[in-house]
Amino acid sequence: MYRKFVFLIPLLILLGAGHVAAQINNSGDLILHQQSVKLNLGSQGIGAEYAYGIDKKVALRLGINVIPVSVNDAFDIADFNSTSKVSAKFTNIHLLADYTPFKSAPAFRLVGGAAYFVRGRGSMQVQPKDNYTYGDIVLTPDQVGYLNLDVDWKGIAPYAGIGLFKVMPKRHFNVNVDLGTYYLKEPDVKIVGTGILKGNNTQEGQLKDNVKDYRWLPVFQLNFSYKL
Repeated sequence: MYRKFVFLIPLLILLGAGHVAAQINNSGDLILHQQSVKLNLGSQGIGAEYAYGIDKKVALRLGINVIPVSVNDAFDIADFNSTSKVSAKFTNIHLLADYTPFKSAPAFRLVGGAAYFVRGRGSMQVQPKDNYTYGDIVLTPDQVGYLNLDVDWKGIAPYAGIGLFKVMPKRHFNVNVDLGTYYLKEPDVKIVGTGILKGNNTQEGQLKDNVKDYRWLPVFQLNFSYKL
């Protein structure tokens, strides 16, 4: 009769292990294979992430963020009645690792990783509204033309920062914070002009020299998490 019930032993072991795992999970620590999804909102726009707990100290996050900002008439040019448009369009796909170094401070995390900026473009366009008079010469808006300046940071960018509050929710929901920065690639620039502004493309080298050090993209982000 004993032999008839031997096959139940592995099943009982598995059930017992599952019960223990459930008890550990309820303690709120970062557990092996714990998972969550996140909605992000902050300086790098809006986005979403999937988080996966490797062990009690390390979790990985895979996500995407988008910045779709465009502002009309952001500035004025003296003695030149014009319209202007400034836009920032960034889209990145990132992989980050969260490391909780101190057991006594589980709300503090070190964060590192990288992102690929599928799009990382800032642009400015200026176009006249009225005729432009220079001495006895009167030029129409089409004759004056428009001027467009583009700065492009598309490419791979490493990330370093810290995190506040647990990366995984203790129950179902939580909110945590990321503070850090991306180090973008040196930007490419392009100047396009029409009409009498056409010759400004010769200033691309000067513009590139002026913006070559604008490579730090600061991150302040709120993460709204839901545990799977």
